[in-house]
Amino acid sequence: MESMEYTHLGRSGLSVSRLCLGTMNFGPETSEADSHAIMDRAHEHGLNFFDTANVYGWKQGEGVTENIIGRWFAQGGGRREKTVIATKLYGSMGDWPNETKLSALNIRRACDASLKRLQTDYIDLYQMHHVDRDTPWDEIWEAFSVLRQQGKVIYFGSSNFAGWHIAQAAEAARTRGFLGLVSEQSIYNLMTRWVELEVLPAAKHYGLGVIPWSPLHGGLLGGVLRKQRENGTSRSSSGRSADALEKHRDTIDAYEKLCAELGEDPANVGLAWLLHQDGVTAPIIGPRTGEQLDNSLRAAELKLDADVLARLDELFPAPAPNGSKPAPEAYAW
Repeated sequence: MESMEYTHLGRSGLSVSRLCLGTMNFGPETSEADSHAIMDRAHEHGLNFFDTANVYGWKQGEGVTENIIGRWFAQGGGRREKTVIATKLYGSMGDWPNETKLSALNIRRACDASLKRLQTDYIDLYQMHHVDRDTPWDEIWEAFSVLRQQGKVIYFGSSNFAGWHIAQAAEAARTRGFLGLVSEQSIYNLMTRWVELEVLPAAKHYGLGVIPWSPLHGGLLGGVLRKQRENGTSRSSSGRSADALEKHRDTIDAYEKLCAELGEDPANVGLAWLLHQDGVTAPIIGPRTGEQLDNSLRAAELKLDADVLARLDELFPAPAPNGSKPAPEAYAW
């Protein structure tokens, strides 16, 4: 397992690798054979934490990515036993009204469908992909408690929650004597630091591990300008990414120069910065090839000193008019 580091997922006793293998590209961008090879390679490197969702693959109701993972598990060789598999529900899996969100009915059906596609009898971490403002927490936690009693799910997490949603969920679970949430998956990177205002403090208070998604902001922190110079184009040079690049070109250029000064790949510096943030469990990396996976591993061992962290804060300031304080000090006294 080389030198992969592990940490507990939030306040739980579950040990996960400091990098999480994201599988969103499996199917749409990466073939099944290559996806299987990437997962095998992840195990060789000691990555045991894989993240997916029932909607990944983006063909409604088919669960393309979960099926790819399930067929990989079915090959045996300890693949399932070595993996902490996290999946999500909320997104629409059909055209009928109860095939989406977090009703007790959809929770039951979605879980059983994911188990079937993943070819496993339990999910390690079952995450709400988004907050459901129309379903009461008592209903959600009752449905989740049934899944846990049945042995179908061990831990529960959230994704894209605000700080007060985390507080609501945690307090509702507390009244039921239930473990509640152990993780929150949020967009978090040098360019998008809004979670530092309230989500990170809430997660820390309630003992949730934070799992950042889009840790390189859609590739903009992955050496996009260098790649443009070398190749004439890049993955992040069209659409919204192109607009963001033009808006922040000077900052990204300064960031890439800092990384060159350090002799490190910009992608690894961006991932390493996240690993230096209090409360972060594991950024989600989404390799489309085995080479990209191999290159990402440097981030887990890269140590950034106080001077480098300060220079990164200057380039990408925390979202606080009053300095880098959490809410409410960020905008009040």
